[in-house]
Amino acid sequence: MLVNADFSRVVVIVPHQYAWVPSPQPGVTRVMLDRIGAEQARATSIVRYAPGSRFPRHAHPDGEEILVLSGTFSDEHGDFPEGWYLRNPPDSAHRPSSRDGALIFVKLRQMAPGETAPVRIDTRDRAAWQQRGDRAVCPLFAGEREQVCLQRVAPHTAIFPDTVDSAELLVLEGELVVEGQACARGAWIRLPAGRYPALAAGREGATFYLKTGRSGSSV
Repeated sequence: MLVNADFSRVVVIVPHQYAWVPSPQPGVTRVMLDRIGAEQARATSIVRYAPGSRFPRHAHPDGEEILVLSGTFSDEHGDFPEGWYLRNPPDSAHRPSSRDGALIFVKLRQMAPGETAPVRIDTRDRAAWQQRGDRAVCPLFAGEREQVCLQRVAPHTAIFPDTVDSAELLVLEGELVVEGQACARGAWIRLPAGRYPALAAGREGATFYLKTGRSGSSV
């Protein structure tokens, strides 16, 4: 299966375009944002857990990255409410579930083989944020191939003053404007390498997930 598999193109998906499809487990549905492969795929998704739903224990050969968007996501390592960022390294395993329901942003099979340490960050903790120039930044991960953070910017702030190798954004609060298109909470944006001077926060500012680095299926 190929979904938005051409990484040379700009992709914008806003919430009213979400196409929910069932997963192999009852009560768990997902929106496929990009995907290369069948059930065991390199994938980026929004995943919704109904209350009481769960997956059996399974491994992640090439890692798993999770941002909890609402509700509480759980596994044998703990309960993670809205705002938690989780990074499970290659060859890790867990048994995910949600007692009361959850909505999560998930990236599968996209980590470098050398990653070994799990990451657990509560992005609601003020101590996790830093002021960097015209924006507040919550660093999540920095490696040779990719950098991941949350950013909070004021109204009309340009997101990329310089050229980027590639970028992926998920709007968490407020609004981003992409080529004249308003992208509110839940919008997902993927950009190939280039300059994007017109990409800016809307009139209320924006908070967003941001991954920068190399584009393509090898990332």
